[in-house]
Amino acid sequence: MKASSLNWPNNHVGPMASSQKTILSYAGDLPNICSLAGLLCSVLAIYCAIIGQFHGAMIGMIWAVFFDWSDGILARLMKGRTKDQGLYGAQLDSLIDIISFGICPAIVLLSYGNFSPWFIPGAFIIVATGVIRLSYFNVFGLVDKSTYMGFPLDNNVIILVFTFLFSGLFSHSAFSILIYLLLMLAAVLNVAPIKTPKFAGRWYYALIAYTVTTTVIFVWQWSLA
Repeated sequence: MKASSLNWPNNHVGPMASSQKTILSYAGDLPNICSLAGLLCSVLAIYCAIIGQFHGAMIGMIWAVFFDWSDGILARLMKGRTKDQGLYGAQLDSLIDIISFGICPAIVLLSYGNFSPWFIPGAFIIVATGVIRLSYFNVFGLVDKSTYMGFPLDNNVIILVFTFLFSGLFSHSAFSILIYLLLMLAAVLNVAPIKTPKFAGRWYYALIAYTVTTTVIFVWQWSLA
């Protein structure tokens, strides 16, 4: 069949198709490298969760949040970054977000629940609301320059990491129920018709302090386990 006979939508042909760079040339952009560093943290978190090392999983997850916040800051600081690089970076960031803040928390929930079938609906809800929220955001963006519609996905991880600091105060079964309920509440808020502020500016420095502090605590707790 000839290519001309295929009824492809017009958006299958890029606006710069004749002069596009290679795929990996866009991945080598500094903000996108930062995004990929966050993806690596999420993959390590998933690995740690699967093998039951939840201290390591929490460290990987909070660093994934840090890199997610950092890539946008780097992109705004860089001069001479092309429109194509920005568009590519936005797509890359969104795809990584569903892994870091959707699939990764879902696997943490499943693993902490000993992969019981009762935890599968929760895992699905986490991933499904993440996909729904990101799809909405990719189409409509922010309500204004500093306001989101719904609760941002990265905040789910920030709260989950904080909650895990106190896991030792509960029995395993009790804590598994606690994080199940917590993540379900967060999933509802992710797609709720509520406006939430976008944390930026000084909040970035607070995130740095939070990331370093929780990392130190989890390493200490891990060493005692």
